[in-house]
Amino acid sequence: MAVVFISPKQRQRTFFMIITVIFLLFLVFVSLAVFFSKPKEVLQALVFNKPKVNIDMSIFDSDQFKGLQPLTEMEIQYSYTAVNRANKTETGFISAASIDQARKALEDRGLTVSELKEAEIGRDNPFIPYYQVLPATTTKTR
Repeated sequence: MAVVFISPKQRQRTFFMIITVIFLLFLVFVSLAVFFSKPKEVLQALVFNKPKVNIDMSIFDSDQFKGLQPLTEMEIQYSYTAVNRANKTETGFISAASIDQARKALEDRGLTVSELKEAEIGRDNPFIPYYQVLPATTTKTR
């Protein structure tokens, strides 16, 4: 039987210590290589590629383009208070492109306009539902 002067635990500890030192040296080498490396200089060459765009203006001469109708003006809603021919006060809303057109449309309907203003759009609280269902109440009869 051979005489061994180093115990197995000591051998194991030495082996792990060597592996750890090699790993740490590798990490130090890689980190130094990354942190101290500089990017390669690239020559800045200005390149302009002319775009190849062809604009076909013949569309303006086509019948389809000539037959286009202009867009209608967006109508604004106005609230009004007016007196009709029977001297009754009417209130309501009317939509027109301008306040003058709204006034003319009301006068064409035979109303005398006393107040005409642009209606307030939107709601004060947008989180309330439009329609609220009221709970039915029961009445007791005696």
